Amino acid sequence: MASSFLCLSLLFISLSTADGFLEYNVWRCAFTSTDLKDIEFYFSYNYNKIKYIEFSSSLGKFVGYTELGVKNAEAWNKQGDLASWRAQKEVYCKPNIDVDYRSALTKSASPTVKLHSMMPVSSQHPAMLVCSVYDFFPSEIRVSWLRDGKELTSDVTSTEEMADGDWYYQTHSHLEYTPRSGEKISCKVEHASLEKPLITDWDPSSDSSMPESERNKLAIGASGLILGLILSLAGFVYYKRKARGRILVPTN
Repeated sequence: MASSFLCLSLLFISLSTADGFLEYNVWRCAFTSTDLKDIEFYFSYNYNKIKYIEFSSSLGKFVGYTELGVKNAEAWNKQGDLASWRAQKEVYCKPNIDVDYRSALTKSASPTVKLHSMMPVSSQHPAMLVCSVYDFFPSEIRVSWLRDGKELTSDVTSTEEMADGDWYYQTHSHLEYTPRSGEKISCKVEHASLEKPLITDWDPSSDSSMPESERNKLAIGASGLILGLILSLAGFVYYKRKARGRILVPTN
């Protein structure tokens, strides 16, 4: 799984051996959807487990990884038919991925998501949310946090995908944060069973992890804080008005 998106791969390997030496070619299609713009085609030459040259559709040319590979890449990029290699994304990958993608959707189990709050682990932030993802298959999954639509990269910790023992998996992601008025916090889940990301918004009023008595205390505390701010502001205004009517006389 890549760092920024859920990535699936379609592989085809051809082998040839001679006197104990092994050379093999790998055809690989990496994709996040069946759209051509989300597909990458790779073709590599490998000798005794060492990749020495590879074609990449995103680069549109061959790249060498050994001394021999670099020399061959330079020659093939100048003399070879690169157009036919670039077309493999559509000719080879697209038809196979269409079939593979439908198969993955029918043989996978989509996740369920639950959001709840917890006491923060550290004192750096006053609040922490947990995004719990259950009952998904296969195990590869990506869970991220959004704040007003923008992905958060700090103060986030996640568990590994854990097997439930019934072919399904679960994982949990934690976000420590400082609440802001009017913001929207969301948990975003990407999985092979989903045609588009599953986004769940945090709703504090529906948090079952907080007992009603605690929610009442929180509401009373918030009301008291607002009332205190109003009284402080009224006192400050009264003081300023009184100060304007005074005449200060200097004393020795």
